[in-house]
Amino acid sequence: MYKQNHSIAIVDDHSLILQGLMSLLSRIPKYEVLATFTRGNDLLTFLEKEPIDIVLLDISLPDINGIDLCLEIKRIAPQVIILGLSNHTERSVILQLMQNGASGYLLKNIDIVELETCLDEAINKQMVFSNAVKEIIANPISSDLPLLPKLTKRETEILKLIASGKTSVQIGEELFLSPLTIETHRKRMMSKFKTKNMMSLIKIASDNKLI
Repeated sequence: MYKQNHSIAIVDDHSLILQGLMSLLSRIPKYEVLATFTRGNDLLTFLEKEPIDIVLLDISLPDINGIDLCLEIKRIAPQVIILGLSNHTERSVILQLMQNGASGYLLKNIDIVELETCLDEAINKQMVFSNAVKEIIANPISSDLPLLPKLTKRETEILKLIASGKTSVQIGEELFLSPLTIETHRKRMMSKFKTKNMMSLIKIASDNKLI
């Protein structure tokens, strides 16, 4: 049976963006928005029960990073077409999303003509990028860094104390933790940030305002 409309789900934590996208897509008859979500985990629950053709995915969500969510979507619904739709312009973010299974990346300043073209190309199994994204990919800049891991509240607390010059024993006494636990946190943070020593980790965290 010929399927006239291609179904779309949108994930974005801003209701105004959702409303704007729904209004825009309502003017393209061959595409139909079946569901919108402000949280990534709600989309995953939906996908376990409902088939969908395309997911328009924002990067910044309240419960899960869009890059990680992309991987989960592909695990649950391997056939779904995922297009990043975000204001993030970092080349590293775009590439990481593609590595996790996305079929394209669009910036939110896209107009209706370009949006329809990108959707059509995606449905035809092509990799798609809005014109602004093509420029970003074609012109990498040296300051474009990969997404940094996030520090937990406890890790931030410990790293600040390490940066102030305190030893594992002193930190343990202050936080009512064993020195072994502090050492475990040290090793885990260095592994997470792929650094060989604490000085490098502290510099990265300080430069990026993580502490």
